[in-house]
Amino acid sequence: MELINWKGIIESLLFAAGDEGLTLKQISQVLEIDELLAEQVLHDLITEYNENENRGITLVQLAGTFQLATKKEYSLYLKKLVESPHTTALSQAALETLAIIAYKQPITRIEIEEIRGVKTERPLQTLVAKALIKEVGRAEGAGRAYLYGTTKEFLDHFGLKSIEELPPLPEKVDDDNVQEEADLFFERFEDL
Repeated sequence: MELINWKGIIESLLFAAGDEGLTLKQISQVLEIDELLAEQVLHDLITEYNENENRGITLVQLAGTFQLATKKEYSLYLKKLVESPHTTALSQAALETLAIIAYKQPITRIEIEEIRGVKTERPLQTLVAKALIKEVGRAEGAGRAYLYGTTKEFLDHFGLKSIEELPPLPEKVDDDNVQEEADLFFERFEDL
């Protein structure tokens, strides 16, 4: 009989799902197992995380979803990491995402991903953690996706009084000027 590492699979699924987490139903469907078995494996994982003092993460159930989370006793260190000046550089993906939000706000994650052509979950988390963007509402329609917009901190960093002071986007894109303009935009983020 083949032994399947359900705990490892669930752990990897939850890691990939990030802050959105997964419902019991989603987990059982992906694993193609009964919800009762999935629930038992999840509760076994919760027990293992909570009983092992050497683990820095735990498994929590919030609003009907299961999510991996850091343990509360390590919050001081996480706060230091976020506030550390050494962790302030933004990745190219985060800079691209920020530029899209600045010009297209309010905008959903899906709309950003359509423009960039790649996933933007991690860059969004980074930008929210650095308080450069925030959730400004919910989109109409199915799912009511979060809408993102820039913050006062974004304006302060660029020395803008309002978002209307952003330089206009060129109507005709000249490939020679694209890199030069991108470099000027990204120079402002070297200290972030």
